[in-house]
This record gives sequence, C-alpha cells and structure tokens, in this order.
Amino acid sequence: MDVQHTRRRGVARASALALLTAVALSGCSAEARRGWLPGYDDGEQVTNMTERITSLWTGSWIAALIVGVITWGLILWSVTVYRKRKDDDTLPVQLRYHVPLEVMYVILPILMIGVLYFYTERDMSAIQDTSAEPDVTVQVIGKQWSWDFNYVDDDVYSSGQHVQAPGEPGNPENLPTLYLPVDERVEFHLDARDVIHSFWVPAFLYKQDMIPGRTNTFQVVPTREGVYTGKCAELCGEFHSGMLFQVAVVSREEYDAQMEALRDAGQTGQLGSDLDRMQNRGDDNAIPTGEG
Repeated sequence: MDVQHTRRRGVARASALALLTAVALSGCSAEARRGWLPGYDDGEQVTNMTERITSLWTGSWIAALIVGVITWGLILWSVTVYRKRKDDDTLPVQLRYHVPLEVMYVILPILMIGVLYFYTERDMSAIQDTSAEPDVTVQVIGKQWSWDFNYVDDDVYSSGQHVQAPGEPGNPENLPTLYLPVDERVEFHLDARDVIHSFWVPAFLYKQDMIPGRTNTFQVVPTREGVYTGKCAELCGEFHSGMLFQVAVVSREEYDAQMEALRDAGQTGQLGSDLDRMQNRGDDNAIPTGEG
C-alpha cells in the first residue's frame, strides 16, 4: 500500500508540474508579450479590434472565475458543515424540495448567460460589421498548402508556394507576404480553392474559415506597423503545418511601392476561380493547380 501511495503521489506531482509548465510556456508566445494578455509591451494595439477582443476575453475569464470560486466555496462549505460526524448514525433532515433554492438555481444561470450573451453579441457584431466603406480590398485564397493574395483595388496579385514541398528543404524565408497599409480600413474576402482552410493572424486575435464555394468577409484597421505571422487554423491535409504566411503592416508609401513592384513583375490582374481544384478536376485523383 505504501508503494502504491507513493507512486500515486509521484504521478500527481508530475502531472501538476506538466500542467504548470504548459501554462507558463503558453505565456511565452511571440504574439503574447504583456504577461498573460496578448499584445506588445509598448501597449499599442495591433488593430482597431484587438482591445475589444482582449476585454471580452478577460471579462469572460473573470466572470468564470467568480462563478467557480462561489461554486467551489459552496461545495467545500457543504462538505465541511454537513459532513457525517463520528458516532453520529442519525439521518439528516429529508427534504423533497426547497422553493427558494430551486428558484435561485434556475433564475441565476439564466441571468449569467444573459449577461454573457449581451456582451458577446455586442462585441461580435462590432467585430464582424462590414458596413463601412473600405480603403483597401484584398481577396485571400487558401490552397493546399499556401496562399494567394489578390489586391483588388490595384489589380495585382501575389501567389505563395508551400514552405516545404515534398522531398525539398523548407523555405520559410520565402513565406508569402500580405501587405496592408497602416491606419486604413481593409476588407478581406476569404475563399478556398480545394478544402476548408482558416485564415488566422494570431496578433489580430481573430480568424475566419475559408470554405470552397463560399466567400466570407470581414474588415479590420491595422494600427501598428510590423510583421506578423499568419497560418491556417483548420486541419487541411498532410502539409497543413507548413501553410504559413506573413502580414506586413506598412506605411502607405511602402504599400504603394509593393503594389508597383508586383506590377513591374508582371503580376497584374487577379487569380480567379479557374485555378480551383473543382474547376480543373478530371477525375477523383486530380491535384490542385495554381500552386505558385
């Protein structure tokens, strides 16, 4: 028994240590530099929505913690006060119902869910609002396993290749880069060429699915210049982990220079649906085209 008890204690300690390590490491991400909160030490928000998203996330956790503390407290209080005493063989008072208690545990959860719904609906409506006139429109197309970017207003495009093609060394230094002008409203049109993908920029604290045959749209105003990592957040096949890209938020002058560079490289026009897998499939074993 002593050996088993010691072994169980060792397993419990190891599990607790692993959990604490995982939590600590999760706070070391390059996209989370304000302690436990996402963002950067200078306090500047990455987009016009990151502060709203952070507040919703933080408020939800605080509310959950308060509910948890109350619940745990009531459980421990009941266990302590109403525990069975030594040599006490009498049965406690048997109740079939308790109206005030039953009303409380019906009404209180409804109020809690109502408050959570109100703030979530308020913020999600603002985050997903696309009624404003955008300054820049970009079509992002996901494909196995890279990205195409159509700069609609400038009628130019860039096309990425998978960062680690089968049998070839990876080329992360050549990640496809999406350029956005700082402090200007960008409208994204998200499409997929083959299977479901998900457009995710962790620093933006937002992601949205890309579904074949359906265009999803959202708007954002990048407010902090810099280069941010992006990735696909939907398991989309064998090389999903290498479906990476970068977002460069730059000045208007640099943005215009990048558009001119694409024009000079002959990358004018738009990459359309003619490159989609479904448009080119001759049989069930056909592979997607337009990969670069």
